[in-house]
Amino acid sequence: MAYPHSLGQRLWQGLKYEYRLLLVAIQFLTRIPVPEFTNYQPQWLHQSSRHFPAVGLLVGLLCSLVFWLTCMIFTPLVAAVLSTVFSIKLTGAFHEDGLADSCDGLGGGLNRARTLTIMKDSRLGTYGTLGLVSALLIKITLLASMPMTTALVALIIGHSASRLLSISLIAMLPYGGEIEHAKAKPMAQQLTPLQAVIASGWLVLGGVLVLIMFPDTMRQLGIWHWMLALMLALIATDYMRRLLRRRLYGYTGDGLGATQQLSEVAIYAGLAATIPFI
Repeated sequence: MAYPHSLGQRLWQGLKYEYRLLLVAIQFLTRIPVPEFTNYQPQWLHQSSRHFPAVGLLVGLLCSLVFWLTCMIFTPLVAAVLSTVFSIKLTGAFHEDGLADSCDGLGGGLNRARTLTIMKDSRLGTYGTLGLVSALLIKITLLASMPMTTALVALIIGHSASRLLSISLIAMLPYGGEIEHAKAKPMAQQLTPLQAVIASGWLVLGGVLVLIMFPDTMRQLGIWHWMLALMLALIATDYMRRLLRRRLYGYTGDGLGATQQLSEVAIYAGLAATIPFI
């Protein structure tokens, strides 16, 4: 009779551990307050990467709420600006900083050592400024061009899926930075199959949520818009994979941030497309 009890205990302990890792992921990727940890283990940060899409789902839901509320008062363009500003505030510009550093380093560095040096520099250069401003303008324009409910769906799925695509580079590439200078050394490890399955599960949950909340919009979008969004997002992710492998011989934290930003923009572009699919 002890076996069911032991199994239940192990299940409960496993759920508590995953909840702790989720809180670690929220603390790492956002400015959302979380309870303080006792007996913190460095490997928790690496293991928490499987919950990065969950953090994206949370950010997307909150941003979509801001977009919906501000659409009640302002034009879609103003709502897109405010929801984007809210996302930056919520995440502390975590991924935007990675995009800017990647643009500076990959744009101005002639070799791997020089590129890594530029990426570690806290100052913002010309390439970083242009890349960051361009990404923000494109995101805002795409969101403002969509019907309101389509923009809400795009925010929820875009934030979650882009973080899943970003951490996929951990499985496909070795760490390409200088491990002793890494902002998060435990992240310089490979993504396990279990982590990949759990991370994908969060995106599935996001898909179920938007189906429940916006059934009419999901029917109107149709399979072709989702296929285009997926194709563009995969192209953006593969472009970053090839670029990082060629220039840095692997991924870096800044490279993951840039991948998240590019794939998010790609998803918005696919869902905002006005091509008359038949």
